[in-house]
Amino acid sequence: MNTNISFQYPAWFAIFCILLGIGYALTMYYRDTTFRERAGRLNWLLGIVRTLAVTFLSLLLLSPLLKSLVTETKKPIVVIAQDNSESILSAMNKEDSTRYRQQIEQLTSDLSEKYELKTYSFGDEVREGLEFSFTDKVSNTSELLNELYEMYSNQNLGAVILATDGIYNQGSNPVYASTKLSVPVYAVALGDTTLKRDISIKKIYHNRIAYLGDKFSIQVDVSARNCAGTRSKVKVYRINDDGSDTRLKEESFSIKTNDFFTTKEIILEADRSGVQRYRVSVSRVKDEVTGLNNRKDIFIDVLDARQKILLLAEAPHPDLSALRQTLEQNKNYEVSIAYAGNLKDNVAGYDFVVLHQLPSVNNNISTILKEMDSRKIPRLFIAGNLSNITELNKVQSVLNLSANTKNNNDVAGTVASGFNLFTIEENIAKELPKFAPLVAPFGEFSASPDASVLLHQKIGSVETKYPLLVFGEERDIKTGVLAAEGIWKWRIFDYLQHKNHNIFDELISKSIQFLTVKEDKRKFRTSVSKNIFDENEAIFFDAELYNQSYELINEPDASLTITDGKSKDYNFTFTKTNRAYTLNAGYFPVGNYTYKARINTQGKELTSTGKFSVQPIELELFETTADHRLLRLLSEQYGGEVVYPDSLTVLPRILNNKEDIQPVLYSTSKTRSIINLKWIFWVLLGLLGIEWFFRKFYGGY
Repeated sequence: MNTNISFQYPAWFAIFCILLGIGYALTMYYRDTTFRERAGRLNWLLGIVRTLAVTFLSLLLLSPLLKSLVTETKKPIVVIAQDNSESILSAMNKEDSTRYRQQIEQLTSDLSEKYELKTYSFGDEVREGLEFSFTDKVSNTSELLNELYEMYSNQNLGAVILATDGIYNQGSNPVYASTKLSVPVYAVALGDTTLKRDISIKKIYHNRIAYLGDKFSIQVDVSARNCAGTRSKVKVYRINDDGSDTRLKEESFSIKTNDFFTTKEIILEADRSGVQRYRVSVSRVKDEVTGLNNRKDIFIDVLDARQKILLLAEAPHPDLSALRQTLEQNKNYEVSIAYAGNLKDNVAGYDFVVLHQLPSVNNNISTILKEMDSRKIPRLFIAGNLSNITELNKVQSVLNLSANTKNNNDVAGTVASGFNLFTIEENIAKELPKFAPLVAPFGEFSASPDASVLLHQKIGSVETKYPLLVFGEERDIKTGVLAAEGIWKWRIFDYLQHKNHNIFDELISKSIQFLTVKEDKRKFRTSVSKNIFDENEAIFFDAELYNQSYELINEPDASLTITDGKSKDYNFTFTKTNRAYTLNAGYFPVGNYTYKARINTQGKELTSTGKFSVQPIELELFETTADHRLLRLLSEQYGGEVVYPDSLTVLPRILNNKEDIQPVLYSTSKTRSIINLKWIFWVLLGLLGIEWFFRKFYGGY
């Protein structure tokens, strides 16, 4: 480490500092005989001390800086990454696994002498340290390369040693990964490349959601190697809650070639609600190497909650098509169009009704509205030229219209400030006033005090406070009123301007969602983050408790019991957060589960129940043949080579012969002000203290 001192003023100013110190000392002690008579040469000692103290103090006024240059030698970094997925172990017995582990440990010992060694394991995720459990459910090599690039792209990374079988089943192909390391990659080729007789399910394509009573299809990709001349069957079972199975479908096929692939489509019926577990299997063939990849379980959430929406209109109108196209994007909605004059279905069978230009001059729909009121069906009124304004004011109190339909205004929409029933993106507030105008009755509009206005009318360039779209609730029925027709123009204009319907779709979808959602009046509520989890995912729960005023509280303790299909209970206690509860229940085996949360408040026990399922991850079972070709491509791309476990001892020699894997010297320059050094204070204090002591001792004070 090299150190030097510099000044922020010319260095020759130090001469004046020395002269100042000498002059100060002479002034005090040259003619003073007090100490000369009592202690001989004490005057000289005190003069020198005073000179040093004053000189140091004056030098500090020149703002001296202490500069130091620190040089450090950094060894090149070598990364060893071990694939810890299940497919590695499938080609090893216990003896092979033990020997391989010893070989890797010897390699790390040999390399650590000359290189800075970093070790990682990868599979489900990238982790520090070498693991040899081979229990990870997936292989994601591209994620490893990306993380290594992010961590070491600006460091002295010399090489990467990648121990894997070349099988990846998550992430992109590592050969074509977007992130490119600039160091050689040496692949340790694991696994078995021998093509053995095997039939397997490669993949199953299916929807995660189906609706009760509907039919749905699953597509099964079946692959077979060295099985020519044999036959097999695809079978589908439903796995019941008690673990038993019920066969649903079966389909036979012939395997005609050694490299065989086929896709079978099977139609099933969603006849039970809830999360249903299905098992798809292919029957084994003679002398097959393994049967582990002959079956796969899938989970499908069968919903019995599809909301039926009726678009009821006085007459055909392009608004109906615009609304239908937007609403049908949501699979939870089943949309129908009907006209008030010939409505055949009972309105009681619908969950939400849009009343377009109804009540009208020709049809006051009093019977329909009476049935909707008795069923508390939420509704959205859209006013137009055919509306009967007087009747419209009678059947809802959210918006009062003092208008006639013979005269119209062209109005745009502006988002009202302070609207808080649901969130509106900034781009809607910015773009919506530019959209083509709607047609509203001419007159005055006023919202009820309890209503919430989402859109105001903009007439020409004037932004008014007249409501255009308003929401409210009366008699526990959610009601909305759009005081204009022609929203089909908004949908077209949105596409012309942005090449999509995102703004229109979001505005309509959120409005309908608010009106259709049923308010949860429960005082104790629990929720799980989703219905179907992978077996390597932790299960998280949230809970909320409300008092009589529906304010969040969490004073009492809350517990949770999870029950599996064999009636085994798992008990937990929620952790309290700021105002609610949370719980990480950890990992669960594959299967269907129910849960029940309990809490005692004000002498009452409140409960909340639900279900979730855990599905298996079997990706590692469906590809058992190692892909050493991919490892060769990967090593060639990065300038490395492929080695085998029994040849690991050659890697240190290969790395030593690489001229570009060398230590790097790092020089760091540090600059700091001397006045911040604590020892300077103690030196000055010591000098002044010595002078004070002798002067006091010999009567100088």
